[in-house]
Amino acid sequence: MDGHRRARDRPRRGGRAPPGEADQRRRDDRRGTGRVGVITRADFDDPALAAFLAAHHADMAPTAPPESRHALALDELRAPHVRLWTLHDDGALVGTVALAELAPGHEELKSMRTAPRVRGRGIGRRLLTFALEDARARGVHRISLETGVQDFFAPARALYRAHGFVSCPPFGSYADDPNSAYFTWVPGPTSP
Repeated sequence: MDGHRRARDRPRRGGRAPPGEADQRRRDDRRGTGRVGVITRADFDDPALAAFLAAHHADMAPTAPPESRHALALDELRAPHVRLWTLHDDGALVGTVALAELAPGHEELKSMRTAPRVRGRGIGRRLLTFALEDARARGVHRISLETGVQDFFAPARALYRAHGFVSCPPFGSYADDPNSAYFTWVPGPTSP
């Protein structure tokens, strides 16, 4: 090397961003999504989290009968086999995503939600990419999910397919349900 660092490798004013954050910022900038907060582990003492998850459950109420709704309650998200992350924008909670271990190496994507006011800004894509990268780094070899078949869930299904999820039969404790669609993802050499 000639002693000169490329612009992207130079420290930014005010110091270098935490590991991984600078890479995410560059990806966001290339996608034109803008930068919205940092993804962190959930603070279960934050009252905004309970309200956000209650809104998540309320969003699903008109889409399917109760037996076809599988979102985890706040207490279930506290379980030791569940990892829940949040994303804030100017102090407001705008997104959540969780991974729940089903079996060693197999996890389920849960509580994937973006606040309605920020939908279409790449928040869901960012949360999903983060969760997939976390799983891959921990050696998870399969992630599955259940989502609705109704039009309300069409953007979510498109997002999952765009990230390499493919349709699969019911998994874990799920039974065949006409209101549910099941997907699975196996990390490959080019996946997040």
